[in-house]
Amino acid sequence: MILTIAKMKNLIFMNELSKNKELAISKEITKNISQFINHIVLEKGLSDNTKSSYHHDLTVFAEFLSSKKIENFNSVKVIDVTLFIEQLSSLGLSSSSRARYLSSLRSLYKFLISNGYSDSDPTENVDAPKLLRKLPEVLSIDDVNSILESCPADTLIGIRDRAILETLYACGLRVSELCNLKQREIIKDAEIIRVFGKGSKERIVPIGRSAIHWIEEYLLKVRHQFLKSYSANDIIFLNSRGKGLSRMWIWKIVDFYSKKAGVQVKCYPHIFRHSFATHLIEGGADLRAVQEMLGHSDISTTQIYTHLDKAYIKEVHRTFHPRA
Repeated sequence: MILTIAKMKNLIFMNELSKNKELAISKEITKNISQFINHIVLEKGLSDNTKSSYHHDLTVFAEFLSSKKIENFNSVKVIDVTLFIEQLSSLGLSSSSRARYLSSLRSLYKFLISNGYSDSDPTENVDAPKLLRKLPEVLSIDDVNSILESCPADTLIGIRDRAILETLYACGLRVSELCNLKQREIIKDAEIIRVFGKGSKERIVPIGRSAIHWIEEYLLKVRHQFLKSYSANDIIFLNSRGKGLSRMWIWKIVDFYSKKAGVQVKCYPHIFRHSFATHLIEGGADLRAVQEMLGHSDISTTQIYTHLDKAYIKEVHRTFHPRA
């Protein structure tokens, strides 16, 4: 198994804590973490990935507290949280990773205080690490067309993959949303789909005629041939064994066709989401409408695409203005 740099750094961090740890994590801290995890799963309906992320971050923090002989969350001070974040930094974790840990701790303490398990929040006066906000890479419209056209229309796999890529781009879906998309959630007559995003939040997204056409081609010619005797739970996109496609499989599809099309930008499923939003804004779409289609709870997340739009406008100016 290949570990990412971030995972390797997390493992190093855990090992460093274990070296210094003289006491096991206290029963009270273990119990509070379990209560919090149950809360986010049962009451907030967060995904398994989010659950795992919270559990990992809080376990790392609990190991840190154990090394400091702190046995309950109510005894944690601002300095303890600050030292924890500093230790993350000294071990090479990025500002975004450190910000995620702090966000996890803040969510935990909000839960602890609301349920009477802690009197104060030691995270509220800890400054979040400054994030370097990189503009996401996007595909040009020509690149998107080249990738789509590289799918062979005379094979079962080619038709399925064309439908997948058309849907990714037409609706700006996250890869997990695409993998879980069901037939009943595509309303062809109205040219819309129902999407269940982060936290199982539902949103309605328009889907263009081109994507509808290729989905219909896939349903008519391909899906029934992949479908086996067992149920696929109405999942629309299947592999040749009749099971739903994994996130990694979608990555492989995107990588394969982008290389086949000769696209120079490094491609991954989320780049279609970035391109979807960017092309809409470049075409004059309202930012609030794009926010709704992407399923962003905060419009500041969507605003990054306005920076891309400004960069595009500047490039047009440099290219075509005689005095640029």
